[in-house]
Amino acid sequence: MKVTIKDSQILKTVNPEVIQAHLQATGWHETGRIYNDAGSIWRLKKDAAPEYEILLPLEHNLGDYAERISDILKTLSAVENRDQVDILSEFITNYPNFHVQGVVMQIATPSIDKLSGEITLFGTIFERLQEIKTSLADHDYILAIKAYQERLRIHCTGDLVKVDNHFLLRNPRNFQIDNI
Repeated sequence: MKVTIKDSQILKTVNPEVIQAHLQATGWHETGRIYNDAGSIWRLKKDAAPEYEILLPLEHNLGDYAERISDILKTLSAVENRDQVDILSEFITNYPNFHVQGVVMQIATPSIDKLSGEITLFGTIFERLQEIKTSLADHDYILAIKAYQERLRIHCTGDLVKVDNHFLLRNPRNFQIDNI
């Protein structure tokens, strides 16, 4: 089953520079600009297949930004024979107010001077299980230790950031253990 991503909140978080880098790395060529450099046209010719074309919006404030990103995912899914969710997970670099559900997989050694430390969660990001690192303090850190020891599910909200293919949850808030 092929999934089509229509969630405009998710699509608006995609940075055009990330898509541009992907297009360049996979053999696409920019062939022009439109609307006073608000968008660029990219083309790919593959073997005997017809030429593919992508219209890449370069400004987030365009009214149809999310729709164009959705179109890009559809085209790349066809060209690369990959699922849109898989492609999107490579493009996401920043997702504010992301809700995480998962389990605490690791707790780093706590800070010496206060009750805090880094933890590693295993949670779902766009239908794929991923490691997510975050730092917690005080009561949230204690809850994370309890969740780790008792293998309980947790959930919290924060700003999901992707750095060098690793996910970080910055500004974690509302950290809770399920069913407690």
